[in-house]
Amino acid sequence: MAQSVESAQSVEPVESIHRAAVLHGPKDVRVEDRPVPEPGPGQVLVAVRAVGLCGSDLHYYAHGENGPNVLRQPTVLGHEPAGVVVGHGAGADDLPHGTAVAIEPAHPCGTCALCRAGRYNLCPKGTCFGSPPTDGALAEYVCVPRDFVHPLPASTDVRLGALIEPLAVAVHAMRRAALAPGQRVLVTGAGPIGVLVAQVAAAGGAGSVTVSDVAPERRESAARIGLHTVDAAGLAPDPERAHALASPDGYDAVFDCSGVGPALVSGIRALRPGGTAVVVGNPSRPLTELPLAWMQRQELSLVTSFRYGAGDFAAAALAGRVQLAELVTSSFPLERAAEALEVALTDPSQMKVLVEPAREA
Repeated sequence: MAQSVESAQSVEPVESIHRAAVLHGPKDVRVEDRPVPEPGPGQVLVAVRAVGLCGSDLHYYAHGENGPNVLRQPTVLGHEPAGVVVGHGAGADDLPHGTAVAIEPAHPCGTCALCRAGRYNLCPKGTCFGSPPTDGALAEYVCVPRDFVHPLPASTDVRLGALIEPLAVAVHAMRRAALAPGQRVLVTGAGPIGVLVAQVAAAGGAGSVTVSDVAPERRESAARIGLHTVDAAGLAPDPERAHALASPDGYDAVFDCSGVGPALVSGIRALRPGGTAVVVGNPSRPLTELPLAWMQRQELSLVTSFRYGAGDFAAAALAGRVQLAELVTSSFPLERAAEALEVALTDPSQMKVLVEPAREA
């Protein structure tokens, strides 16, 4: 498929100073001037056009931490970027200036046993954009290893390249499930990841796909792009039948994209015997309520999914049957990055909020 290349007029000259939105502490975001990074060997310099805000960004913004990872120094957030190539280091000049790319933000060591086995998402030495202390992409320019920039199709708006990272998460989750054509799928959680997982399942030949959420705004957003939705409250298991056998008419697979324990348990209870539950969302607390004895009786499979592995990101960048534009609900310039984070944190009607670092002409 053809690479997307912006016109020469739209590729701005690289200055020595650029702007970055830097998190200094909870709800303390400052737009600062920094030296433009210089691409080293095997790297490309990318002018960032758009960055999607994710749940981990919101945790850092609101609390200064995300699970065990704590903000200990000023850090640039943002790990869902897309932009255009504007510079090259030695050995990384195969992409023309102006090539529109999605950026894979997690970079492994490349030498450990997991990396060599192709499971580099599990690399214990890896880093990820926007995960302190590694600076992210809420900036005008970033340097990226050449192997971790993925050209976008000519038909794809470069701004929508910011959704390739969450789409790659959905592609990886589907591969982890080994879903067969015609199977019935339930997705719990109608946020951006859940909606993308549902679309990937449908594109992969699922017989039916249902998306559940407790928030009517999220269900409405999913329904607008043609997904079948249900109120998650209606999935709660009957406590009087907690030990009953699963229905043979249940779902073949459930993908929990909510990170909420009760939603995962409700999804598991909705499986048929021998079904598969895939944990995609990051659990907000230990899931001690899992009905393991009941799951064993039904011989259910519990699978976890983390980021994306070999080939997932490239496949996502070339996806043509997934609606991305419909997920973008707001966009802010870089100087309003703090406002963008606050909106994404507090407004339940938002799906994907973008920050666009490019300066206005």
